[in-house]
Amino acid sequence: MASGMATASYELRFDSGRICLDLTATTHPEERLDSAARLRAWIAASGLVPGGTPLASVDEAWLLGFRELRGHVAQLVRGELDARPADAALARVNAVALGNPPAPWAVRADDGSLHRRLRTPPGCAELLAVVARDTLELLTDPSARASLRQCEGDNCPIVYLDTSRGRRRRWCSSEVCGNRERVARHRRRAALARA
Repeated sequence: MASGMATASYELRFDSGRICLDLTATTHPEERLDSAARLRAWIAASGLVPGGTPLASVDEAWLLGFRELRGHVAQLVRGELDARPADAALARVNAVALGNPPAPWAVRADDGSLHRRLRTPPGCAELLAVVARDTLELLTDPSARASLRQCEGDNCPIVYLDTSRGRRRRWCSSEVCGNRERVARHRRRAALARA
């Protein structure tokens, strides 16, 4: 997975452990999927499609579809974490998952190695089906579901998959929320020392 694209307020992050959770993280701290171009960048960087896949057809309709699915996935995941069934969201994610995902295709590179490509450029419904299926696989796998965690960072709503040794990960990202917590703790200690 890509580590993200660096822009000050629109950094795309991929540290939640699943594509469906990475999609839900695009609302924090502000809307990150604010244009078709940003969605195109997210699709490419998320690993949802192989590198080099043409995404010229991504438009505002795609943006609306991804945002709608994102809302249903977030409701469903949070409902599972809080033991509050989100049946309407489940019905919608199930319906989207019925779509046909894009067909993979292996091609030989100049050096003879095989690379994954898509037979044809993917459509929006195909990619939404991949994200919906990822959601269903996550929530129906007991060990994966048991690894879901809410970030302990101050005001961070991101849910991630804790695959750390000992299952002691506390933040969606050690570099982002973890660093903020360490800085805040240091400031509290320094303030106490000055007092």
